[in-house]
Amino acid sequence: MAHPKIGLALGSGSARGLSHIGVLDALIEAGIEPDVVCGTSIGALVGAAYVAGKLPALRDWAESATWRQVVRLMDVRLMGGGLIDGRQVVALLRRLGIDAPIESYDRRFAAVATDLASGREVWLQTGPILDAVRASIALPGIVSPANVDGKWLVDGGLSNPVPVSVCRALGAEIIIAVNLNGDLVGRRFDKARPPPAIAAPSRVSTELFRRMLGRGLGRGLDKGEGARPEAAAEVAADPLARIPSAPGYLDVLANSLNIMQDHITRTRLAGEPPHVLLVPRLGNIGLMEFTKAREAIAEGHHCVQHALPALKRYM
Repeated sequence: MAHPKIGLALGSGSARGLSHIGVLDALIEAGIEPDVVCGTSIGALVGAAYVAGKLPALRDWAESATWRQVVRLMDVRLMGGGLIDGRQVVALLRRLGIDAPIESYDRRFAAVATDLASGREVWLQTGPILDAVRASIALPGIVSPANVDGKWLVDGGLSNPVPVSVCRALGAEIIIAVNLNGDLVGRRFDKARPPPAIAAPSRVSTELFRRMLGRGLGRGLDKGEGARPEAAAEVAADPLARIPSAPGYLDVLANSLNIMQDHITRTRLAGEPPHVLLVPRLGNIGLMEFTKAREAIAEGHHCVQHALPALKRYM
C-alpha cells in the first residue's frame, strides 16, 4: 500500500523556530518524511531548507553562529517599516543554496505571509523560495515588509501561525503540526524572578547602535561629536533600565506577539486540527536568542520522540 501523503505545518516563533530543525531530524530518523511542507515565518525558513535539501547546512550554521554573526544579519534601517531590512537574511539563504524556484523542488512547499493592506493570508507557492521566506519572516516592528507582486507582505503569524489549513489544501492526508508558542503566554514576566542586572554595553551592541543611527551620525559619534556611542548603546539596550520592574522594548513586543499568536493559533487549530500536534517546551528561549540553537534543536528532537507512538499509529 502507498503511504498516506504527509504534511508538515511549521509554526512561527522567531529564534524558537530553530527547534523545527530537530523536529525534521527526528521525523527523518523515524522514517517519516513529509511530502508537503508549509511554514510560517521561521517555519517557512526551516521548511525551505528542508525541501531544498539544505537542512544540514542550515543546522551547521545555526549551531555554530555567534552573537556577532547574528548581529550581522540585522541590517538596521529605521526608515523601512522595521528595524531590520532583511537583505542579509536573504544573502544567507543564497549562500546556503536555498534560492531556486519553489516549483522546481520535488516536495510541495508554501510560505505563509499576511497582506498588510487587507489582512488576508497569502500562500506563496511559486517564484524564488528565498523571496517567499523573506516575506513570511517580516515580523512587525522588527523586520520591514516585503513587496511581492505589488503587495506589501508581513509575517504570516498575524493570520495563520500554524498553517495546517495550507497543508490540507495542498493535498496532505496526514498532518503533523508544530506550535512553538504553546507554553509562552504568562511565563515571560514572573514577579518572583529578580530583575536582570544591567550589563555594560558590548562592542557588538555599540556597533549595532552606530548602524541604527546611520552612516552620517555614526561617523560623528566616532569623532567624538555629541554623546559617546557606548553610553548611547547602553540606553538603547534597555531604555527602561531606570525602572527596575519595567520590561524592555523587545520583551513588550515579544510577549504582545506571543499573546496575539496564541489566541489566533488556538482559534485556527480548533477549526482545523492536525492529526498530531507537537508543542516543544521553549519558554526559556527569547525572541532573538538565535545562539541557543543547540538547545532548541534538541528540544524539537525530544518532542518528536515523545510523540512517536501517536505518529506511528497514523503512518
